[in-house]
Amino acid sequence: MTGKLYGLGLGPGDPELITLKAHRILSAAPVVAYPAPDTGPSFARQIAAAHLSFHQVEVPIVVPMRVERFPAQEIYDEAAETLSRHLDAGLDVAVLCEGDPFFYGSFMYLFERLSGRYETEIVPGVSSMMAAAAALGRPLAARNDVLSIVPGPLDDETLRSRIDAAGAVAIIKVGRHFHRIRALIEAMGLTAHAGYVERVSLPEQRVLPLSAVAEDVAPYFSMILIYKGGEGWNASLAAENARHNGMTP
Repeated sequence: MTGKLYGLGLGPGDPELITLKAHRILSAAPVVAYPAPDTGPSFARQIAAAHLSFHQVEVPIVVPMRVERFPAQEIYDEAAETLSRHLDAGLDVAVLCEGDPFFYGSFMYLFERLSGRYETEIVPGVSSMMAAAAALGRPLAARNDVLSIVPGPLDDETLRSRIDAAGAVAIIKVGRHFHRIRALIEAMGLTAHAGYVERVSLPEQRVLPLSAVAEDVAPYFSMILIYKGGEGWNASLAAENARHNGMTP
């Protein structure tokens, strides 16, 4: 019999946001795989570190973190081949995923390669978007609001059209695009409706109205939430923006 493949969502960073189910599988799996940069530690492994044991086989999946494109297909092909050897030996494999495995997660590429050959189970996790809304203290959307999730690397024209079409927007993958995105939001007259969250759920978390962010750059783990609907929390964010800027709301 072959082993079972698990995609474990670990949440946005706070180890206490790991679900009980993910913790149970993580603690029992003989093989644990996780994405890792070519320099520095694996963030997914850091989240799960307290629950790993010395008898587990660890398989880092090294993905270069660079602006230029890299041969991603080759990396996932090689990782799938490595994991398949463990699965063929009858060992369960737990792949650690920051946030949720199927929400912009790299696990989906392993799922594509392996799920047709091995029994596979996905354990959902708390996404950074949900955690950011909780940290900001403002619901994402309500009633008939349309919520759009927009990747920051999109060009300005596409960003503008997506923001225009939605009542609530989560701009993810902000990072090095922060200055350009903030300028676009300002030009659209939406700064007062926007909140900024970086490194959500971690000790160094920052939560601010977008207008109060002094820097022109943002870390990779940052997000901008915009609400344009008619619910009361829109007014409360505008008031918070005003307070940070020394204005009377």
